[in-house]
Amino acid sequence: MIIVMRAGSKRDQIEDVVARVEEAGFTAHLSEGAERTIIGVIGDDRPIERQAFEVMEGVEKTVPILKPFKLASRDFNTANSTVSINGVEVGGNKIAIIAGPCSVESREQLLETAHAVKEAGAIALRGGAFKPRSSPYSFQGMGEEGLKILAEAREQTDLAVVTEVMTPEHIPLVNEYADVLQIGARNMQNYELLKAVGRNGPPVLLKRGLMATMEEFLMSAEYILSHGNRKVILCERGIRTFETYTRNTTDINAVPVLKSLTHLPVILDPSHAVGKWEFVTAIARAGIAAGADGLMVEVHPEPEKALSDGGQSLKPQKFADLVNQVRTIATAIGRD
Repeated sequence: MIIVMRAGSKRDQIEDVVARVEEAGFTAHLSEGAERTIIGVIGDDRPIERQAFEVMEGVEKTVPILKPFKLASRDFNTANSTVSINGVEVGGNKIAIIAGPCSVESREQLLETAHAVKEAGAIALRGGAFKPRSSPYSFQGMGEEGLKILAEAREQTDLAVVTEVMTPEHIPLVNEYADVLQIGARNMQNYELLKAVGRNGPPVLLKRGLMATMEEFLMSAEYILSHGNRKVILCERGIRTFETYTRNTTDINAVPVLKSLTHLPVILDPSHAVGKWEFVTAIARAGIAAGADGLMVEVHPEPEKALSDGGQSLKPQKFADLVNQVRTIATAIGRD
């Protein structure tokens, strides 16, 4: 449930309620707004004596949260949450675009791409140093050397770095170089990894699993939130269906539905959603029109030579065209 404190409630009253929650064996999560403080009561399925809290000083009311995801729910936070990346509040009015290659392949490849996406309007650079691949024989990434190249690109362009972390053991290393930790689709239900990034400070970009329902997606976000990290961005990247003309099926429904269910920012990855570069721009436009807070787009200077996902990567000029078209859509719906 959530406990809604009265407007102007005093700090000691809030602390008393938190202490009562913890005495009952639950965990208290505070959401402090401009006018009111909301206290989320999280724990097991034991019944909670709501009346015991409603009579406490400073408490306005208690509200049960019926959905299985609590901290991610709009019941817990009715206002949109934002996550700051490179000075841009993702989830605010500005559309945030993250772009770069699927994998860091060389210093020259990454630096060329970083400068190109920066010029086109991206706020962050994506690039995989550790790559989970379906085949053990496919390129697995450059590891720490790739992270060092990403950090160099950040120094040259002032773009934030978004890169994937695959195991809890990798987190300290990736934290040295990255600004945002990405949890890939294949790791969406790697609960030990979710707990670990929840205990760390950097923002987390969580991708939806290939066959995950939206509730399963939000429950994965709940793992991160419940372990203390509130800086979570959700990324819809297409789901696996019977269709074979595209790599995945873009679940465009997920954008407005997620925005109605959760206060967390929602972005779209049109590159993985379709898997073919010629359709990426159209799906990007659709995502922004549907209400997405941003995009993650794969860009490569020579897609035909890419070591992974070249077929869905845009060349820099095509990416610049995408950004211009997205700006038009954003303006039409009142976004920046």
